[in-house]
Amino acid sequence: MDYFKPRGVPLTALEKVDLTVDELEAIRLKDLEGLDQEHAAVTMKISQPTFHRILESAHHKIAEGLVRGKAIRIEGGDYVIREGERLFKCYDCQNEWQEPYGTAKPAGCPKCESTNIHRAPQDRGYVRARRGGGRGWRHGHA
Repeated sequence: MDYFKPRGVPLTALEKVDLTVDELEAIRLKDLEGLDQEHAAVTMKISQPTFHRILESAHHKIAEGLVRGKAIRIEGGDYVIREGERLFKCYDCQNEWQEPYGTAKPAGCPKCESTNIHRAPQDRGYVRARRGGGRGWRHGHA
C-alpha cells in the first residue's frame, strides 16, 4: 500500500501526510507486534531515544491524517518485502510456529491459546540498509 485515504474522496482532492518507511516500521513493532520501545529499537538497530522520536512522529502524522481527513502516503527508502513464513513464539508455553507473510498477527497461540505471543527473536531479521543512496528497510535475507 502506498496510500490510505478517506473513502469517497478522490486522492487529488486531499491534502497528504507523508509517513516514512522507518515510521511505519516503528508503528508495526510497537503497536502491532507489541514490543516495548527498548526491544523495538534493538530490532531496528537504533537507539531507544531515536526510536521514541520516530514513533512520536509517526503517531502525530497518523493522527493528523485521521482527524483532519488527509491521505496518508507511505514512502521513503529502498526495501524488499520478505516472502515465505514468519516464526512466532508463545511466551507462556514456549510453543513456536510459522505463519505466512501477508497475514495478520495470530490472535493467540495454537497450542495454549495465550495472547502473549510475538515474533520469535531469531526471525525478526530487519536490517538497516543504504542502497542506491536511499535509506530504508531491507526485509529478508542478505
